Order: sequence, then C-alpha cells, then structure tokens
Amino acid sequence: MIDLKKIREKKISELGTMLDGLLEDEFKLKIQAATGQLAKPSECKKVRKDIARIRTIIKEKQTDE
Repeated sequence: MIDLKKIREKKISELGTMLDGLLEDEFKLKIQAATGQLAKPSECKKVRKDIARIRTIIKEKQTDE
C-alpha cells in the first residue's frame, strides 16, 4: 500500500510516472494470473487500489490548479 501523505506532496508529473509503473505491474500480474503463475492473488487487488488512489490524487491536483 502506498503512503498517501508522501503521494500528496509529489508533483503531477511524478505521479504520472508512478501510475505508469503501477499499470505495468498490473499488466504483468494479469499475465501471471492467466498462466497460473501468480503467487499472491491479493496482489492484483492492492495494485488496482493503488492505481485508483493515484488517479484520484492526480484529478484533485488538476482541479486545484
């Protein structure tokens, strides 16, 4: 899980790069799940929630500007 206090301090560009990394991780986890190689099924849910958190914070920062 991501620390929200640290994320809120970052700039939108930094959040974008974090989001790209998480989307890549999500893709890899989906591939692992499809092939039956996924060790922790709960990891997919955690990554999806982190993606949603970052997207929400990006949206909040865009509306503040």
